Amino acid sequence: MSVDVVGTAPERKELTLPTDLKQLTLIGIFGLLLFYALYLTGEIVVPILVAFVMNMVLQPAMQFLVRWHFPRVVAALFIVTLLLAVVTGLGFALAGPAAEWMAKAPESVSRLETRLSALTTLAKRIQKAGHVVEKMSDDPAEPPVVSVKGPPISNFLLSGTRSAFTGALTIVVLLFFLLVMGNQFLRRTVEILPRLRDKKQAVDISYEIQHTLSTYLGTVTAMNAAVGVLTGIAVYFCGLGDPVLWAAVAFLLNFIPIVGPLVCTAILALAGLLTFDTLGAGLLPAGIYLVIHLIEGESITPMLLARQFTLNPVLVIISLVFWYWMWGVMGALLAVPLLATFKIVCDRIQPLMALGHFIGTEAREIASTPQ
Repeated sequence: MSVDVVGTAPERKELTLPTDLKQLTLIGIFGLLLFYALYLTGEIVVPILVAFVMNMVLQPAMQFLVRWHFPRVVAALFIVTLLLAVVTGLGFALAGPAAEWMAKAPESVSRLETRLSALTTLAKRIQKAGHVVEKMSDDPAEPPVVSVKGPPISNFLLSGTRSAFTGALTIVVLLFFLLVMGNQFLRRTVEILPRLRDKKQAVDISYEIQHTLSTYLGTVTAMNAAVGVLTGIAVYFCGLGDPVLWAAVAFLLNFIPIVGPLVCTAILALAGLLTFDTLGAGLLPAGIYLVIHLIEGESITPMLLARQFTLNPVLVIISLVFWYWMWGVMGALLAVPLLATFKIVCDRIQPLMALGHFIGTEAREIASTPQ
């Protein structure tokens, strides 16, 4: 998946850096406290952010229905119901194949160990050598036995299920009301700002964020769906089985730039090695998916997004690692939208323009970089 972001930032007059050490210190302390608060309140903040991002993606559909004289409540209810129907249908369709692959896991692991016997033998030798070194360095005295007791695993499972259900319910309810309210948040913000310049700046930032993220996420969603369909077709003709499952895996993982396609390639390679007898046939589905992703991520998606400005790929990777550490998989999915939003805000606030320039990378710089 590409990390391009569409947007037309105003022409920068001068990139000035803050020089007040006291101000920088206060900003740093505030930033640390903010990230700590986000870490502690992740179960609450993540569903809210997901609802806002989905609202931006679904705004074009909402505006289309409103132009056809649908009441906003009816239009929002229709969109949310259709979204729930699609997600539920995919869940039921994928539950069976996923359960079958999980059931075959023990047998598949033994088959994989047989085919990779050379690597297994080497690993056993290294492990044996480690045991010898450990025995040489061990104290002859018998070490005390320490037992740690904790709550049963059922408590963790029930807690995770309850948390997931609460988050999903929060997203659905909040998304419905965001679609119904439209731009009321923006109107209220403009009304309380004192100066006309601040009002214009707030409107400019808000509309640019909405336009950029809706264009970016809409285009990426469509391209990821195409990648998923093509991957499913390729898997079907390769004889791997369960093409709908692998199409869904490719579609979802392609939302995580750089890391997601690598994980999907590894999963397809593992599934291929577990299914086919020869190495070439086992790696063929993963190789075809990798080619599809490279064509989509390096050619088609950048062309559709016009590459008006591009996020620095190094900062994208850092953002992925950081937000995954903060919020898990959902944090990785939100990493690029959060970074793009932060860049848009920095590009339109004079003291932060230097930071916005640092976050971005011009398209010609990416084009001249050797792959």
